[in-house]
Amino acid sequence: MVGLQMAYAKSAVSSQQIIDAAIRVLARQGYARTSLLDIAKEAGMSKGALHYHYPSKEALIHTVLETACNVVQARTTQAWTPSDNPFEALWAARAERTDEALVVADLLALSLYDGALRPKLAEFYQLGAEQIREYLELNLMSLGLESRISLDMLPRVVMGLLDGMVMQAFVDPDAFTPDDVVDAVETIATSIFSVGSGR
Repeated sequence: MVGLQMAYAKSAVSSQQIIDAAIRVLARQGYARTSLLDIAKEAGMSKGALHYHYPSKEALIHTVLETACNVVQARTTQAWTPSDNPFEALWAARAERTDEALVVADLLALSLYDGALRPKLAEFYQLGAEQIREYLELNLMSLGLESRISLDMLPRVVMGLLDGMVMQAFVDPDAFTPDDVVDAVETIATSIFSVGSGR
């Protein structure tokens, strides 16, 4: 029984080693220029050992995407306390060029052609939308303000603005400052609210 537990523990460590290596290589080279051999070399193991855990590049990529989304989401949550401006935390988690953020951006583009990646990315956006909606309900609607558009749609609009700005920042880092983005997104989001009829 002890031998089985050690083998399982070693297998779990090897699997995490592969995922970590894959994230580093994908962030550096992108999906299109990354092979399983590249990932195996980065992980310090043979391609056969990698295949033991992940029989195909696609199987590995799905695990990598889940891991990268979870890390980006956790960073957003850690950076965001209820008293903070959520747009700053959302911007910071998306604009920081961490390996995980780069992988999410690369695999988001790949999802145009690979529908199997879309459910995890949809979940990633759903969690972000729920965070923004919670903030808006707590901080704006409690003041008697009403949204001029659906509260289901508003968080998606905010994330669309942020993600569009992140893509621009990737290609032209000097186009604007983080404060410019946060101020603009906050102004747009809050301008959608009006004083409710009950006030």
